[in-house]
Amino acid sequence: MQRYVVIDLETTGNTPAKTDKIIEVGIVVIEQDTIVDSYSTLLHPNKEIPAFITNLTGISNEDVADAPLFENIADEVTAMFENSYLIAHNVPFDLGFLNEELTKSNRKKLKNPVLDTVELARILFPSAPSFKLNQLTDYLQINHENPHRALSDAFVTAKLFLKLKEKLASLPYETLEQLLRLEKWLKSDAYALFNYYKEQNVFVEKNDEIAIYQGLAYRCMNNLEKEDNVIDLSFGDYLDSIYESNGSLEKNLSFYEKRAGQREMSEMILDAFQTRQHALIEAETGTGKSLAYLLPAIYDAVSTHKRVVISTYTTQLQTQLLEEEIPLIRRLIPFPFRVALLKGKGHYISLEKLHQELLEPLQINYDIALTVAMLLVWLTETETGDIDDIQLPSSGYLFFRRISADMEEGVDPSSQWFYRSHYQYAKKRAQQAHIVITNHALLCTDIFHPSSLLPVYERAIIDEAHHFEATVSKHYGLKLDYMHMHYTFNQLGRTDEQKLVHTILSHYPSELSKETKVLWNKLLDDTRYETDDLFRYLFQYVSKVRKGDKSFSDIGRTQYRFEANKEDQNKWTVIKEMVSRVCLHLRDLVHGLVMIEAELRVNQLHQEDKEKLLASAERLQVFIDQLEQFFLVEDSVQEVKWMEIEAYGAKNAVYLYSEPTDIANLLTDVFFSVKESIVLTSATLTMENSFQYIMERLGLQTENPLTKKIVSPFSYADQVQLMVPNDFPTITSGHIDDFIHATCEAVLSLAEITNGRMLVLFTSYDMLRRSHSLLKELMENETYALIAQGISSGSRERLKKNFQTFDRAILLGTSSFWEGVDIPGEDLSCLVIVRLPFQPPDHPVLEAKSNFLKEQGKNPFMQYALPNAVIRFKQGFGRLIRSSSDRGIVFICDARIVTARYGKYFIRSIPKVPLFFDTTHDLMIRAEKWF
Repeated sequence: MQRYVVIDLETTGNTPAKTDKIIEVGIVVIEQDTIVDSYSTLLHPNKEIPAFITNLTGISNEDVADAPLFENIADEVTAMFENSYLIAHNVPFDLGFLNEELTKSNRKKLKNPVLDTVELARILFPSAPSFKLNQLTDYLQINHENPHRALSDAFVTAKLFLKLKEKLASLPYETLEQLLRLEKWLKSDAYALFNYYKEQNVFVEKNDEIAIYQGLAYRCMNNLEKEDNVIDLSFGDYLDSIYESNGSLEKNLSFYEKRAGQREMSEMILDAFQTRQHALIEAETGTGKSLAYLLPAIYDAVSTHKRVVISTYTTQLQTQLLEEEIPLIRRLIPFPFRVALLKGKGHYISLEKLHQELLEPLQINYDIALTVAMLLVWLTETETGDIDDIQLPSSGYLFFRRISADMEEGVDPSSQWFYRSHYQYAKKRAQQAHIVITNHALLCTDIFHPSSLLPVYERAIIDEAHHFEATVSKHYGLKLDYMHMHYTFNQLGRTDEQKLVHTILSHYPSELSKETKVLWNKLLDDTRYETDDLFRYLFQYVSKVRKGDKSFSDIGRTQYRFEANKEDQNKWTVIKEMVSRVCLHLRDLVHGLVMIEAELRVNQLHQEDKEKLLASAERLQVFIDQLEQFFLVEDSVQEVKWMEIEAYGAKNAVYLYSEPTDIANLLTDVFFSVKESIVLTSATLTMENSFQYIMERLGLQTENPLTKKIVSPFSYADQVQLMVPNDFPTITSGHIDDFIHATCEAVLSLAEITNGRMLVLFTSYDMLRRSHSLLKELMENETYALIAQGISSGSRERLKKNFQTFDRAILLGTSSFWEGVDIPGEDLSCLVIVRLPFQPPDHPVLEAKSNFLKEQGKNPFMQYALPNAVIRFKQGFGRLIRSSSDRGIVFICDARIVTARYGKYFIRSIPKVPLFFDTTHDLMIRAEKWF
């Protein structure tokens, strides 16, 4: 069947079975890889078209007033699908609407074989940044003239399908063979398509960049080219050649504006390196911070042959530096340099583990089939094996955990898999590099658990350093949850479950006694039961203690700090007894693994199987140590322990955490005192232009670091107006509902003035959720696309892209949206800050650190809570102005910034801008004039 019919529909909404209708049909016919026919028509939906659909598609009620009904064109449409594959970008949507209308017009549903270009694109272009049609066509350089119109979308879907066929033709035989094995679990009827290209593959010229081992096709890994570079430029001449008039920056960036602060920062960093001093640099928005620290780092590393480590808070920023900043710098400077990116083991795929999974009968569902298919194609493209390069289905990440380098039990350099390990390859590249780009999490793991994760270094630059204390605390602390333990037990499995123990025993038939098998199964069942029982009891305990409490963590969990001597002693005794019982069962389980290993060893147990058993025993021992540390070891004032529960989740979904209350001395001893030069930088390190707070928190007072604040080049006084209403209800008097109502009304009034294009920042997920619900009630005809963190599906980056897609949109965010979200230009014209970003006073870490400071005779509000809030506020404020041409309003619903004595600290910590403290009505008039 060589005839393919591509369909796209525009509709009034997403629910064909209820009230939504088709308003436009577009069809394109492909024969012999050529577009041979097309068809399109508007349809009368017999209902009003919502405003946001008109805004999205451009199709209005007037446009369809004289259009035919679906039943008038039904026969013509169905005739086009005879003896054809039906293709659509998300088949369930288009075919669902089509068949619903056919049923209503008393016609048979279409039952053609289908090919879904969303699914096929996920498999064949796994590295694409998005699988939405318009973003996918950008990625593949397919011209898309009229998005969200049916015929235009159908044409580009047809062109996308032809690109998918080209990609299939380029895949190795081994990959196509594996795809055929997975096809029956896919939604697309792709067997004939995959099989055709597999059979054609024997005529395809072999690709030298692809290696085949044990039936897996993967891209070859290349080492960094190593040259001994000599720099014959002084640092001053080096910077002149880049920053000054007619320099390489001006030649390479069409809109380059010289920034004095950028060069100033570069000079200070090299000075810190050369004088072996630590440094703190606050570089305000617009400084060009990344370039300012990368240029001296590269110069120093190449000229001194001393590696420099760059650490970022997120893996996304790591990737941004490698893919955006580094290629630019290669065009700017006259000498080569080597850069490597290094993440934790869990980010890298293990070819060995994937091979083992494919050897066993796959315990499969749709998400796993799609995940494996994506990974098989991705292996032919990726040189790094870094899973962050692709977007797996949601449950695909659970499967990836099983095949990540984290699951490799031991490192055997003589193994054939060792030389095919993406993680070992990443480490080797890091050893060869001048610049190693890592993240705070891996840096901290390396600091506290030295196991040659990072290559030896003496100099480092820590970007987004305002997060460094929290990351250090987290990595020096402990974390344990039920799901992690449950997952580990499941991976071990009974002897009659196709998991680790069963798989190992299958290598030695009849070698393990029946008694040992029965004993192992009982030990595992008992441990599972006791662990579940403990975590259910902990869930009930937290639920009762925090009953009626409306304060949640950033991700909507209920938090409870526990101190053994302050708990209900009867219930706490029960908890300790249950923990002791679980630890006893875990020890029995460890003994069970040792017993299995001993029985099999008699018959020459394979080294690989032995390592797996011992590694599993070590993981169980870690659980024992952690549970004892949480509940059976005496509490310390220098440590905070707490539990979190999913209020509406499973009744055993409990997360245990502990962190040190102060890491200053720790960091001084194990990090700052042993490294030559550490530069910490961020857009937000100071309060009232002083670095004192961050120096105390990080233990840098005795190190006498260099300090500098680089002022933003933006003209904030001309670009921003700061507005604070003086007539909002106060939350302190208990009028939270009134406050939320006033906030939502102000948001909608501002949205009318700014045409949406608004980011609303909350400090509480509960308040965000309630505001979202009220905004939907108050909005008429869904005037604005309302996108909310934790409610709308998708990552932070996905929500940001969705926000930018709509002309009229409001984005509601909490926690992570206070920073790292860049929406330059007219996409963002208004920033609403609902409350000053103080942590709740009962937040476990804040409460413990406050008590610790009190015991030292310090003021916890002035020396911890307030500086933390000011730094977070500065981050939020920085979301609005991202370039010299941006302008907009910052609307702060919290009058404390003006009326409270501490409000001045917030005002003084941001650039000077006009501040208006007035009634909401008068502020709206002023906002209208401003725009």
